[in-house]
Amino acid sequence: MLRFDSSGKPFIIIRDQDQKERLTGSEARKANILAAMTVANLMKTSIGPLGMDKILVDQDGEVTATNDGATILKNMQVENPIAKLLVELSQGQDDEIGDGTTSVVVLAGALLEESLSLLEKGIHPSKISEGYEKACDIAVKHLLTICDKIEFDKENYESLVLSAKTSLGSKIVNQYTDKIAKISVEAVLAVADLERKDVRFDLIKLEGKTGGTLGDTELIDGIIIPKNFSHPQMPKQIKNAKIAILTCPFEPPKPKTGHKLDIDSVKKYKELLEIEQNYFKEMTDLVKKSGATLVLCQWGFDDEANHLLLQKKLPAVRWVSGTDIELIAIATGARIVPRFSELTEKKLGKAGMVIEKSIGTTDEKMIVIEKCSNTKTVTILVKGGNKMVVEEGKRSIHDALCVTRNLIKDNRIVYGGGAAEISCSVALNKASKEITGIEQYSIRAFSQALLSVPIALASNSGLNSLEAVSEIQLQQLEDKKPFLGIDCLSKGTSNMKEQNVFDTLRGKIQEFLLATQMAKMILKIDDIIRPTGQY
Repeated sequence: MLRFDSSGKPFIIIRDQDQKERLTGSEARKANILAAMTVANLMKTSIGPLGMDKILVDQDGEVTATNDGATILKNMQVENPIAKLLVELSQGQDDEIGDGTTSVVVLAGALLEESLSLLEKGIHPSKISEGYEKACDIAVKHLLTICDKIEFDKENYESLVLSAKTSLGSKIVNQYTDKIAKISVEAVLAVADLERKDVRFDLIKLEGKTGGTLGDTELIDGIIIPKNFSHPQMPKQIKNAKIAILTCPFEPPKPKTGHKLDIDSVKKYKELLEIEQNYFKEMTDLVKKSGATLVLCQWGFDDEANHLLLQKKLPAVRWVSGTDIELIAIATGARIVPRFSELTEKKLGKAGMVIEKSIGTTDEKMIVIEKCSNTKTVTILVKGGNKMVVEEGKRSIHDALCVTRNLIKDNRIVYGGGAAEISCSVALNKASKEITGIEQYSIRAFSQALLSVPIALASNSGLNSLEAVSEIQLQQLEDKKPFLGIDCLSKGTSNMKEQNVFDTLRGKIQEFLLATQMAKMILKIDDIIRPTGQY
């Protein structure tokens, strides 16, 4: 509340002041920076092909083991408001690019850590923010000068596979990177329009199944529904299927208000039974009349309806999820029908083959819809020893799919292993010497912060981090080769071009921009009011 004293000067009264704690000025900034650094330091050990995984246990005892930055932060259940901002930062990178979720948090933390020394020198936070903005512009422009282009088409896509392998190198699937990368690229190319540079991600379905290893993961040309036919005597294979998609149940209509029906004679019971059977008969007749050879229903139906469908030789699947129904409708050209009376031949979808298969070593069945008439649709069936491995496999493949999609939209790349960050750091150091004024300190700080990613890569690989990074910096300066990076896997060369370690230019630029934006936002906060004892 705003109040005025006897001389007319305004002052603020905080509600429940005795129960709240307030930090202002430099104390607030330091508290915010330390909170961000804590989160960033936690993430550093997960960077790179030899990065560590984290195990997270939620309130229900569900265990998640992952090294995906966005997943770790999302499941950490942080309470500190600055830590929550970093969670949103990682999620923003994941939503836009799908990769680099750990690096963006580490870079933001490093930028804030470097700003501490600038604040201690008496430089104003606004000046630091302006310097960071200018340094980011210089770094992005430098990335545009050192990037390369990769060429590919639907037949020759080896370069896309190499990029996907870089994304998968730090994941749980790294033992099977060749196969998983190829599956991911083929899935994206199957639904991509290369002329328009567009990818319909909604036509790629990720399905998980416990049993086997991640190496047993397969790409299926069609849609998988984790269901089986409603009756065991229904045919297990339907060729040239005409599919009716229903969101109405095979049940007699029920009144929406409470009613009580008393049956006091056999005659009345038989009349009621006959009415019910007529309902079922009318429903199945309408489906048969439309010419459908397969019924997919979002709801269930009882044994009477199931028996009638079997008699009419109408294979059916019940309890199909809403997302699966929408995907099947898109792929087969079917219309989703809410009432039996509206079902016509024009609203049926078409598929070349529908088959019920046993997946894995268990008795679980899945229905595969192949050769869909309207659009190309694919499913990646991820297998693993347990649910935790399957879920991490799905997250890893999602990252590889995103990298491939980004390259189809923009086929420019920069080299990984910290090569791009080191090259930008060298360029910023050079630029800072040509700038007079207070901004040069912020640009040098940004240059130093960029090295946090290659330092973490070297440290996680068991190398002397400072020595390894300094050596690469010197080589890049002397040889003018921006593709020299950290040899994480000890292959005997620092040439990332020879090691085929790529990052998308789009992803790297987004990483720099988001980290800079987050650092600027946190530096501008100079007042924190919070309940006593929190955070």
